[in-house]
Amino acid sequence: MTGTGTARALDPERGTLDKAAGENFPVAPFFLPRAWRTDLMAVYGFARLVDDIGDGDLAPGGADARLLGVSSQDAEDRLVLLDAFEADLRRVFDSTPRHPLLRRLQPTVRRRFLTPEPFLGLIAANRQDQLVTRYETYDDLLAYCELSANPVGRLVLAVTGTSTPERIRRSDMICTALQIVEHLQDVAEDLGRDRVYLPAADMKRFLVLEADLATKSAGASVRALIAYEAQRALDLLNEGAPLVGSVHGRLQLLLAGFVAGGRAAVRAIAAADYDVLPGPPKPGKVQLLREVGVTLRGEG
Repeated sequence: MTGTGTARALDPERGTLDKAAGENFPVAPFFLPRAWRTDLMAVYGFARLVDDIGDGDLAPGGADARLLGVSSQDAEDRLVLLDAFEADLRRVFDSTPRHPLLRRLQPTVRRRFLTPEPFLGLIAANRQDQLVTRYETYDDLLAYCELSANPVGRLVLAVTGTSTPERIRRSDMICTALQIVEHLQDVAEDLGRDRVYLPAADMKRFLVLEADLATKSAGASVRALIAYEAQRALDLLNEGAPLVGSVHGRLQLLLAGFVAGGRAAVRAIAAADYDVLPGPPKPGKVQLLREVGVTLRGEG
């Protein structure tokens, strides 16, 4: 085990929060007010930990399982861990949670008047990942994104005190698009986890078999499918983008970064000629900054 791995095993809270630096999009950038950064990092800690449970990526040693009251014999059972995590989440709202990341979340929940629903949605998405590994239609995938992605945007709006029905609607579009883009970048990695987020109906339409996703480089049919799904994601981003112009100041810059990050990722996928199988195409900083400018100007 490396020194970093040892630190994560001894301090699960620190190990989880350290992952923020490696995210595709800034979690709590420096330009936000300190109070927002504190609360967004608390929300991030929850979201990151529930994803780590769902993906089987917890720090070695079983510290998280012990904190959640899960026995050593069940420490590898993701559904048991998710159930225990949900029980501890509910303590955030009515008593004292066991896990330090949930104790860290409790002041944020009280300060921002957050409700359990978006947190429960993220848990439900990870529970679904254990039971559902293929999606028949695009609508099925959208329903999954309603649980796995949209709660994050709703929490950002709630933490910043800017929630309205129209902003939530636009935010849902952006978050769903970002989730789809991430799935497109991670086709090979997801297949390695026995998960396919490309809708089966679309694969059939483009004559793509799962075996085609396991090759080192994408053939023409896979590229055509990825291009189709990437355009769908870009259309969602563009439809959600007016959210940026509906807010002001530093929050506007944060939301522009989310939209721009998604657009830049789509451009990177296109620049790779839609061949995502060798590894996730990632945009450069220049492309990202260009997209931020375009988004702030209301273009795109």
